[in-house]
Amino acid sequence: MFESVGTLTGSPWIYALIALSVLLDVFLPVLPSGVLVMAAATAAAAGTKAAGAAQVVPDDVPDVAALVLCAATASVLGDLVAYRLAWRGGERLGRVVARSRRLTTAQERLGDALAKGGGPLVVLARFAPAGRSVVSLIAGAAHRRARDFLPWSALAGLSWAGYSVALGYLGAHWLGATWLATGVSALALVAAGAGAAYLVRRQPA
Repeated sequence: MFESVGTLTGSPWIYALIALSVLLDVFLPVLPSGVLVMAAATAAAAGTKAAGAAQVVPDDVPDVAALVLCAATASVLGDLVAYRLAWRGGERLGRVVARSRRLTTAQERLGDALAKGGGPLVVLARFAPAGRSVVSLIAGAAHRRARDFLPWSALAGLSWAGYSVALGYLGAHWLGATWLATGVSALALVAAGAGAAYLVRRQPA
């Protein structure tokens, strides 16, 4: 597994690629940013194990802490960009939201949650497919204060990045650096997204 993705993960550019992918997936939720982060963490675990008795980690092995920091920072920056764009184009986006009963309900729910300190909804939505996009855009369109939104966005990004990296890293340690480990970790990532989406929908209006 490590050899298969070595060309990609064995380069400093892996951090730039992860940052770009995570930054853009707030606008293009189909980008596999979570899978990319997880694969890099798997390669990090494989490289660490390969170092073995030598107790020396090769320079081309991704650093786990750097992966978490890179993904979390890019997540917050992407949220902030979407938030500011929606803030400036709030009237236009507001008309789009008004046409959808579901989006209108989501906007009201998010606004109430932020106003009452219920920011965990922002964290939960980060794991749901497209949840990050909806939360960031609605918070901006509704002109919610940045100090109410950004701290929860930071916690959401850090939680998501930590979870994705942990899946890849621990999966490789427990199951070996194989495609089986990657598949199991990917299923866990998808399961977390499905569970988060279900819980968001179950939130009382």
